Amino acid sequence: MSTLGDLSKDTLEVAGLRYQFYSLPRAQQKLGDIAKLPKSLKVLLENLLRWQDGESVTEEDIFALAQWQDKAHAEREIAYRPARVLMQDFTGVPAVVDLAAMREAVKRLGGDVDKVNPLSPVDLVIDHSVTVDKFGNDNAFEENVLLEMARNHERYVFLRWGQKSFNRFRVVPPGTGICHQVNLEYLGKSIWHEMLAGQEVAYPDTLVGTDSHTTMINALGVLGWGVGGIEAEAAMLGQPVSMLIPDVVGFKLSGKLRAGITATDLVLTVTQMLRKHGVVGKFVEFYGDGLDDLPLADRATIANMSPEYGATCGFFPVDQVTLDYMRLTGRSDQQVALVEAYARKQGMWRNTGDEPIFTSSLSLDMNDVEASLAGPKRPQDRVSLDKAPEAFNASNELEVNHARKEHSAVSYQDVLTKQQEQLDDGAVVIAAITSCTNTSNPSVLMAAGLLAKKAVELGLKRKPWVKASLAPGSKVVSDYLARARLTPYLDKLGFNLVGYGCTTCIGNSGPLPDAIEGAIKEGDLTVAAVLSGNRNFEGRIHPLVKTNWLASPPLVVAYALAGNMRLNLQHEPIGVDKTGKPVYLKDIWPTPEEIGAAVQQVSTSMFNKEYAEVFEGTPEWQKIRVSEAQTYDWDEGSTYIRLSPFFDDMGRTPEPVQDIQGARVLAMLGDSVTTDHISPAGSIKADSPAGRYLQEHGVEPHDFNSYGSRRGNHEVMMRGTFANIRIRNEMVPGVEGGITRHIPSGEQLAIYDAAMRYRKEGIPLAIIAGKEYGSGSSRDWAAKGPRLQGVRVVIAESFERIHRSNLIGMGILPLEFPQGESRKTLKLTGEEVIDIADLASIKPGCMVKVVLSRKDGSKLEIEARCRIDTGNELTYYQNDGILHYVIRNMLN
Repeated sequence: MSTLGDLSKDTLEVAGLRYQFYSLPRAQQKLGDIAKLPKSLKVLLENLLRWQDGESVTEEDIFALAQWQDKAHAEREIAYRPARVLMQDFTGVPAVVDLAAMREAVKRLGGDVDKVNPLSPVDLVIDHSVTVDKFGNDNAFEENVLLEMARNHERYVFLRWGQKSFNRFRVVPPGTGICHQVNLEYLGKSIWHEMLAGQEVAYPDTLVGTDSHTTMINALGVLGWGVGGIEAEAAMLGQPVSMLIPDVVGFKLSGKLRAGITATDLVLTVTQMLRKHGVVGKFVEFYGDGLDDLPLADRATIANMSPEYGATCGFFPVDQVTLDYMRLTGRSDQQVALVEAYARKQGMWRNTGDEPIFTSSLSLDMNDVEASLAGPKRPQDRVSLDKAPEAFNASNELEVNHARKEHSAVSYQDVLTKQQEQLDDGAVVIAAITSCTNTSNPSVLMAAGLLAKKAVELGLKRKPWVKASLAPGSKVVSDYLARARLTPYLDKLGFNLVGYGCTTCIGNSGPLPDAIEGAIKEGDLTVAAVLSGNRNFEGRIHPLVKTNWLASPPLVVAYALAGNMRLNLQHEPIGVDKTGKPVYLKDIWPTPEEIGAAVQQVSTSMFNKEYAEVFEGTPEWQKIRVSEAQTYDWDEGSTYIRLSPFFDDMGRTPEPVQDIQGARVLAMLGDSVTTDHISPAGSIKADSPAGRYLQEHGVEPHDFNSYGSRRGNHEVMMRGTFANIRIRNEMVPGVEGGITRHIPSGEQLAIYDAAMRYRKEGIPLAIIAGKEYGSGSSRDWAAKGPRLQGVRVVIAESFERIHRSNLIGMGILPLEFPQGESRKTLKLTGEEVIDIADLASIKPGCMVKVVLSRKDGSKLEIEARCRIDTGNELTYYQNDGILHYVIRNMLN
């Protein structure tokens, strides 16, 4: 019998080429009117039609999605199969380690190791390994690249092996760009096509990525979002992404941005609005006639920050702006023609006046957006520029163990000028044009260059305590800044090129000068970083920098000139010119006409040149020689790449799920605990468990590199779990850092050391937490690390989407407190003993009885909600993890 998918097949002719496709207009004859379906859901609907097999995708699934506006989708699980997978190296290295370890497990269990191969195309972009060690001079880029190659040689050897050993796996070498910008400018197609069973089949370009900012590609009409490395590995090995049919929140844009207002100001406003509205686990789709004049680079800035507003994705439908951008970035005429023809035929094209039906909607007149920053520690905490000093002064919540002191200052000797300088509270010690969010956007980068030009011409200088850096998302940025003759002015202010990659935003800001670090410590100063990125969580940017502020690139330059967050840039002079006359921000802010003229310098030839040899790499990269064996030759002495232990004890069939008996609380945590808190990516302290391990293995502290770069070594990562210097465990009040109490001894020690003591005692572990547990980056080690420490269950008020699925992917049970209850209302201390029975019979979304035995012998019973949401997730949990399930499928 023919399926709906079969009945919907049609052909499309574009510029003389014929494509088969799965027609939504044809399917509509059976499904009913789907014209007003959000366009992001039309992409999902096509995916279900194309993959309908009667098992993973049924006719009922397709009807549930088509009738979404009738709310028939509630709690409906679907199997989504993205066209491809995108990775960056911090998350990609552990994923390739897992694939290599899976080959070892399949080999041990008598299977065919060649089955452990990607079935979907995978692109890994090495972009997270460069650190801002050298800065403020013309040689900074070359020196940082050499340091990167030396530090990461073991990792790069391993990735070169993966590139040769695995099918459909490509690696973009270091020094090329940020994965999201490479995806936007080169890899993304909007409409994908490939030869299948003798037919050229066209379908929407879709993907999942191992970085939460994968959503940036939504700007190109590509449906994609971040997943944990664990889920991504399963997807590349042929497993569908299991998901509930999402709610879709519409965000209507009208009007235009005023002169002097940037895309960064817009995205910080959108982020604040959507966080307040509540979009966790939902799609956001942008619509409205304001999109007619919203450049694709601005759309990319908004889509990039979907994780910051909490949505699964922030989708922009295909329209004329999409086509213009594809032409600019060098996509072929045939590809652009296919995108337009397919989108129009399928009803995925955005027309003026479109008003799809949404779950809920909100709107913004872009004329109302004002100059903004976000800080001091969350991306959604938007502050208008004139309120920045007030917001800094209110950030005393970041101080631990003492009330906010009076502003203090410390004198130090500047290393270059040999002059005595004064470092004050509020000093901006890092000013970084960094990250994928804004460095894909020519208008804000040209604005930064033009502001620098005006400042230099007036005689303004960067304050000597500011560590400035420029880390673009692609080499094209350097080309157009040079073409516009703005590079010398940025260089003059210290914004020299330091690398093409994710630097300050991921915690690779590098060390501050010794004199600055010494002054901060001496005065216990609260200093600041201003960066054009998307993440400003505590302890992420630099261990000594307590407040971090997200801002547009021109504002980053402005704060480097001002030098202190307590200066009101809207009303106070930013400096004085050569004659001693005060200079205000408005005096050096470029006009829209100036920015527009500079943006006109961006040309297609730049993109063609820089992406012509995108997979080739430097001579140093090309010289790396590796084995071509199917299994990796593990080096027992390596401190970067180790065979992970996750599959050591697995058999061909899963054991029944064991109940949790006599569990102890490893840590009790508050609201908005991020994956950075759970598994930091930044620097490794010498006196931490991870630092001690590295030193025991002959690594000196100056060669520690970062936690992110060590993710291929489980020994480092399990020691780094809950080791963030800013994490606060409520079991040890008044203490910052990864410390807990061992119960019942009461001894205070590192969380890792306590976990290992509990393991020796045979005691399972639990984490208790507040709202939004696991927000932030899609970091698989935030689930892998707790698993290796012995954590069996996390009980929280709510979970962020990616982290919840990662916990299940590692066999950890996510439970939510009953509505209205929390660790506070229940007066938990962390000394309770936890018992959870009947785990072998749980169902998705069921209530689970949790018994908490208090120190005084009394017992408390609660009914917690099981946050295993789908049948597929339950199968993964019953198999002790998603990769265990995949291996057993291969074997059986």
